[in-house]
Amino acid sequence: MSARDRILTKLRSAMPAENRPAPDVAGWYASHRPVESSADKAARFRNCIELAHAEVHPVSAANWLKTLWEVLTAKGLSQLLVAPGTDHGRSAIGHLSLTGIACRPYDQAIETWKEEMFHRVPASFTGARAAIAETGTLILWPDEHEPRLMSLVPPVHIVLLDASKIYNTFYEAMQQEGWKDGLPTNALLISGPSKTADIQVTLAYGAHGPKELVVLLMGEDA
Repeated sequence: MSARDRILTKLRSAMPAENRPAPDVAGWYASHRPVESSADKAARFRNCIELAHAEVHPVSAANWLKTLWEVLTAKGLSQLLVAPGTDHGRSAIGHLSLTGIACRPYDQAIETWKEEMFHRVPASFTGARAAIAETGTLILWPDEHEPRLMSLVPPVHIVLLDASKIYNTFYEAMQQEGWKDGLPTNALLISGPSKTADIQVTLAYGAHGPKELVVLLMGEDA
């Protein structure tokens, strides 16, 4: 018997019998985490994502625009990439245009302004579809209004997250959000700023994406 045959024989023998029942994934996850309040999930999400060097600001529907302006001002940012096709993008444009912050709308194909996008856009602002408390992870759902480049290219990425959309686990998020009914080309899971330790075993931020991640956590649960 050749080495290939021996390997395939071992793999076949390790395969489950056809009549073996499928694992109870839902049952396992039901006991994996205790039932938590929305506030507890928000607190655990914040703790996890802050451990990954993200910056979190609790906000409300009434003051998130003011906090967005304060964050930009504190970081010395005078320009922000926004999506005018979203509610939060339109709100940001309407408010920031009165404060001296220039809002650059993402309203045309990237091929027409790639040089500007990669070299002259210091920050971007997007919304998050949901988040995962267990790992401190944001879930972004890129579409024609907020393409994935908005969260991957600018050095600073600011995200608006509704605290009521924080789930215990990745499995719960997929089930509750109905992922089986349709996915975007890319569903992004973001657990902190971009970082790598491949270069001389030294942790560096911004190696292949934003080096700063700011979360505006909105709602009473925040």
